[in-house]
Amino acid sequence: MGTGQSTWRTVDGERIIGSSRPVFVRNHGEYHLDNLVVYADGMVDWGTLHTFDDFVAAVTSGWIATELPEGATASAYQLAGWEFANPRSRITAEGLIGEARDVIDRYNDRPDSAGRCVAALKVFRDHPTEENRAVLRAAFAAVPEHRRDFLLGDHDRKGWPLRVVAAGPGNHYVNRLGGAVLVTEEKHAEALDYLVQQGRAAQRYAEEEAARLHAEGEPASSPPEPDEPTVVISEPRPSDERPPNPGILVLRNEFPAPITVAGRTYPTVTHAYWALAVANERDQAAILRTEAAYDARLLAMRLERRADWPHLRTATMAYLLRLKSSAHPAFAQALAATGTARLVYPQELSDFWGVHGVGNRNRMGQLLELIRSESALSRAWIRL
Repeated sequence: MGTGQSTWRTVDGERIIGSSRPVFVRNHGEYHLDNLVVYADGMVDWGTLHTFDDFVAAVTSGWIATELPEGATASAYQLAGWEFANPRSRITAEGLIGEARDVIDRYNDRPDSAGRCVAALKVFRDHPTEENRAVLRAAFAAVPEHRRDFLLGDHDRKGWPLRVVAAGPGNHYVNRLGGAVLVTEEKHAEALDYLVQQGRAAQRYAEEEAARLHAEGEPASSPPEPDEPTVVISEPRPSDERPPNPGILVLRNEFPAPITVAGRTYPTVTHAYWALAVANERDQAAILRTEAAYDARLLAMRLERRADWPHLRTATMAYLLRLKSSAHPAFAQALAATGTARLVYPQELSDFWGVHGVGNRNRMGQLLELIRSESALSRAWIRL
């Protein structure tokens, strides 16, 4: 993002590239300097992984802060602590959100807001109509404010010609200090001439560079495949296992959705899975008596498991998920609604089934994708 520090995370063995920038995260009235990482699949990390909508809500609410109050306490972990004195933020909430969208666009080989603005400028230079100016003005306004000065790579003029031309003669543009400046015919002609000359220079450079690459025999590189979107099926707190509006939480194994296995009915997939994992009937009955899925899992982890369980657990979980999908339409509908998205299943106590760090297997996410595909196949009436 602003600092351009590249990073990545691994999902199902695939490296998802990301870009980080510093931000202040507000917790309990204090402002903590942290890294914000935006990934190519639209996920955003500031301590934990979140969806892009969660990120927008966090910036809008001030959880991720772009306004820093005088006298507030701030800190950088294991580095320093201080109080703000005459703080001046260099970025707005809208600018930070726009910057993050630009990162995702660039990683997926799409023009970002700057690229769209430059494209609109090229059209206006060739065909300077008021209709094309309106398109240019809107494209310029969509560029995050803190990126507008150097949009054309001109550090001396700091975007002045583009601001003038986008506004047009007789209108006002906002300068870098926030003041409104009238665009005269003379200033407009000067700015437009500058942009035309700059465009010609850029075209000459592009042609010369293309000729050089052709002469050296360098092959054209094909654009990368865009990353699949990601849906995070967040792990609920024990008190949230029965939310009134569950949404995607119906896909969690802890969610109340009774299934029957070998004549015994279990309140959740978690209860069924762990009851089948333990070694004797007494322990199975003890797990079934636990009310919360979280407690069932904690109990089972203290009990002796079947010796062959590592060989059985993946197929067992797939079987239980198919039972849940058949018995509970809300589960099947929520799963189908994820489309072709990569499903990420956070799980604090299991590196095998879920994710809570780097290099986890995310087997639950993979199995849910499998069940989703099987359901789509059954609806497609393809004879196999």
